[in-house]
Amino acid sequence: MFAEILTIGDELLTGHTVDSNSAYIAQKLTEKGYWVRRKITVGDDVAEIKAVIGEILSRKPSLLIISGGLGPTHDDVTMLAVAEALGKRLVLREDCLKRIEEFYRGLYEKGLIDDPGLNEARKKMAYLPEGAEPLKNTVGAAPGAYIECKGVKIFVLPGMPREMKAMFENEVLPRLGERRFIQRKLLAKITDESKLAPILNETLKRFPVRIHSSPKGFGKYIGIILFGEDEEAIEKAKKFMEEKGIRFEQGW
Repeated sequence: MFAEILTIGDELLTGHTVDSNSAYIAQKLTEKGYWVRRKITVGDDVAEIKAVIGEILSRKPSLLIISGGLGPTHDDVTMLAVAEALGKRLVLREDCLKRIEEFYRGLYEKGLIDDPGLNEARKKMAYLPEGAEPLKNTVGAAPGAYIECKGVKIFVLPGMPREMKAMFENEVLPRLGERRFIQRKLLAKITDESKLAPILNETLKRFPVRIHSSPKGFGKYIGIILFGEDEEAIEKAKKFMEEKGIRFEQGW
């Protein structure tokens, strides 16, 4: 199963905000056994977002995670773009509207805002693509959305990291189900990646595993991560590399 991640926001493209969301999502999906093939960032433009979603869906991933652009301001256009990309209309969700109203009333009662009313900007966040399931935001105001299209599971999450992480843990992960997935981190006592490359290539051909490698320890080692669903296959892959002359130390 493979996944793609789409993060949205002009601030990500200008460098004013570092995209930590896609790194978090990729790590969590990898732990769940998904192969994240692409991470894409686009600005707050309906046509651009719509076009990229169309391109992603044409590749038929198992899963698409979208983050950012769900707030009340003029440049929060993600839900509209998702709806247009899927050929659906935006519909007002009364359950979401009630939750948003409760959120702002809570802020008002704490003295954090001076008006708890539902103005048009706040009401905007209660519009979801037709047929989408709302995802509860336990930290902020804007709900997320879950919808399937042509076999692709699509999750639309907030861009604020605290909100995104809470929604991912509470709403996304339970919908992905349980899947056994193993990661084995190793340190190879070899400094020349070009000599390691043919061994890794042969390992990938022989065993049902994925491999990631990167320099570690100031050039003294190369870190290797073996990914797979079968612990025996991972052990056989490791043994095969050792037979090819690779010496391993404890993982980092």
